[in-house]
Amino acid sequence: MPDRSAQPSHPLSQGWGRALVFVYGLFAVAATGRSAVQLGLEPGKAPLAYSLSLVAAVLYLVATTCLLLGGSTGWRVAGIAVTVELLGVLSVGTLSYVATDLFPDKTVWSHFGQGYGFLPLVLPFAGLAWLRHTSPARA
Repeated sequence: MPDRSAQPSHPLSQGWGRALVFVYGLFAVAATGRSAVQLGLEPGKAPLAYSLSLVAAVLYLVATTCLLLGGSTGWRVAGIAVTVELLGVLSVGTLSYVATDLFPDKTVWSHFGQGYGFLPLVLPFAGLAWLRHTSPARA
């Protein structure tokens, strides 16, 4: 008999979740590409900033994968990834204004994602709202 408690009432990648998965996937590709180019061409120019872009790429990839896989484990891991993403964009966004010497070049999260239309700032809030909506506890 299948374990119904492991399946959320609203699958993570259905409805608005499809759009969220698409945007997370798009950001995973964009952040990976940007960090790879930055780290590959000028690794010494802004190592902290470029490394944080790579961290962002990994978090976007984890969130995308977990939203696609679903289930209670996927939901939990996506929640952790999106929470860390939110903390990252808020921290890096603030530091990029306050400690400009740490961020001499733009990254995905610098200036709260200004180079990406502030979507990196909005995305974790949308992700957390969706995860709350699809919470296994709500089933």
